[in-house]
Amino acid sequence: MKKTYILLLLILSSLAVSAPGFAQKKDAANCKDHPLINRLPDYWIESCTLKQFDAYKFMTGKSKTVQVEGVFTNIRYQPPANLTVKPSTLQVLRNVETAIKRIGGVVLATDESKKTFKLTKDGKELWIEVWADYTGKYILTIVEKAAMNQELVANADAFADGLKTTGHIAVEGIFFDTGKSELKPESAAAISEVVKLLKANDSLKLFVVGHTDNAGAVEANMKLSQSRAQSVVQSLIKAGIEAPRLKAYGSGPYAPVSSNDTEEGRAKNRRVELVKQ
Repeated sequence: MKKTYILLLLILSSLAVSAPGFAQKKDAANCKDHPLINRLPDYWIESCTLKQFDAYKFMTGKSKTVQVEGVFTNIRYQPPANLTVKPSTLQVLRNVETAIKRIGGVVLATDESKKTFKLTKDGKELWIEVWADYTGKYILTIVEKAAMNQELVANADAFADGLKTTGHIAVEGIFFDTGKSELKPESAAAISEVVKLLKANDSLKLFVVGHTDNAGAVEANMKLSQSRAQSVVQSLIKAGIEAPRLKAYGSGPYAPVSSNDTEEGRAKNRRVELVKQ
């Protein structure tokens, strides 16, 4: 990443020429360059927005966009007031394009004022948009694609209410790696609440049902959903729940709760539900 930073700095260093003796404005509080790319020489940061998780619609073609979710960065750059030669909109866009291409990025879309890039680096997928105008100012928007960490999980009372009302309830906060059936450690809080539910209701018996999205072969998804449901069952048994009260079942992609045409919908479909026997 350090070499990348130096490379981009060198590429961008020829973009602007300022008059001697200028006083550079200070960056907005708590703002700094993204580690991926440095600013144009002598520019200052007017404002920035940094979020651990947010969504942004990137242009991917004429009248086409795609929403990307993850770590969100938006930085607004301004040129110094006494800049004698301001870079044109095209100059900014082209130079950022060259810099990103040299580290493996590709252009997804372009128009008169902005470009969209996609870059996979160090196992991370980054989406980048640069917007510029005739005044010399420009804006970088970068999203490092990632799923949101589920920090809140429903409690045992919520599970009980859901089972009473509809006979089934999805368990938020159960996590697996892609294509895997082993429970991730951060699933412990949700499992604990299911244990509380079962210990508070001695006569309650549950089907633990695994669901997937429709990506991949149906047979593989059926097997995966069954294995994930069984992993949850085993974790409940290890926590002291009697095995006869639980039965694992894999439903694969056959009971979606949202459209599989979007990543958001597919994420909702990948779930584990409790169903009252």
